[in-house]
Amino acid sequence: MRRLATACLAAFLVSPAAAQDVVTSEKAAFRVVRLAEGLENPWSLAFLPDGAMLVTERPGRLRVVAPDGRLSAAPVAGVPEVFARGQGGLFDVVLHPRFAENRTVFLSYAAAVEGGAVTRVARARFDGGALAGVQPIFDSAAPNTTAMHFGGRLAFGADGRLYLTTGDRRDDMRSQRPDDLNGKLVRIDENGQAPADNPFVGRAGWRPEIYAYGLRNSQGLAVDGAGRMWAVDHGAQGGDELNLLRAGLDYGWPVVTHSRNYGIGTRIGEATTRPGVEDGITLWTPSIAPSGLAFYRGAAFPGWAGSVFVGALAGRALHRLEIADGRVVREEKLLADLGQRIRDVRVDAAGRLHLLTDARNGLLLRLEPAER
Repeated sequence: MRRLATACLAAFLVSPAAAQDVVTSEKAAFRVVRLAEGLENPWSLAFLPDGAMLVTERPGRLRVVAPDGRLSAAPVAGVPEVFARGQGGLFDVVLHPRFAENRTVFLSYAAAVEGGAVTRVARARFDGGALAGVQPIFDSAAPNTTAMHFGGRLAFGADGRLYLTTGDRRDDMRSQRPDDLNGKLVRIDENGQAPADNPFVGRAGWRPEIYAYGLRNSQGLAVDGAGRMWAVDHGAQGGDELNLLRAGLDYGWPVVTHSRNYGIGTRIGEATTRPGVEDGITLWTPSIAPSGLAFYRGAAFPGWAGSVFVGALAGRALHRLEIADGRVVREEKLLADLGQRIRDVRVDAAGRLHLLTDARNGLLLRLEPAER
């Protein structure tokens, strides 16, 4: 049984000019600073070299936030049209590893196509106020008409390849199908092609872009200090997972799960563990609906070194995990008193945590160190 510690927070958030109240948690003291508000269902953020931030809004806008929190009045021009229905819309934004040289960004989003919608990745050049040369490079293919479970998290790996999570689109067995790109972790190059060293390249019946499979709807994706790729995956009525994702492996959905059917509570799948299927590093039941994932490497909070941070939508909190020997040995629940759906978690160059809250009037928050 995991022990949970909750750091209480005052009922208000402080502005950058009035940061007074200190939250004392197990290994750090911090203030919660409200950098920006008025973001409509923000989904992801990326830090620009000058300290400004790009923030996606799910209805289909890309916004620029200055380092001091000033939100540019006009959205970035040139964002491709998105399928903004249900859980669909504009998802992640990541910078090319050589962004300072080529100004290239990558977006993931739900795109309408004949037969429904797909998860799409596009690349473009960002000139400060607009996107130019927008080019779709990858579609999850095999569309369907549901507006749920798109996945959509992007991350560049230590190998320089681009990784994307795709959801099962509420059609469970697609996650197990080798010829289907949904319910997978996809690995592509910057042009959307499958690298030659992907695990299923050349195997009959398998899509070469697949890196790992058996996922339901992963909405957090991050690389640790050793260069390994991790994700948090949504279960169904329990069974949310933190997974260490490795090439060619099966993560079980929907055959091996800890999930239950909505409403009736019957078990989903045939077992909760099985040889040849990867178990989660940790599980959350009841579900917290994990979204956003970050490994802490920074100077601002020495006590958090090596910690893993996970946002929670249903759980309305920020979870800090400590991992040792391949398992979670400590979990601390932070910011529960805010009552906010935490959609994304990022760490800036100074080691400060940045959070996005999923709401019509969404917030960009920053956790700054304070004296205990």
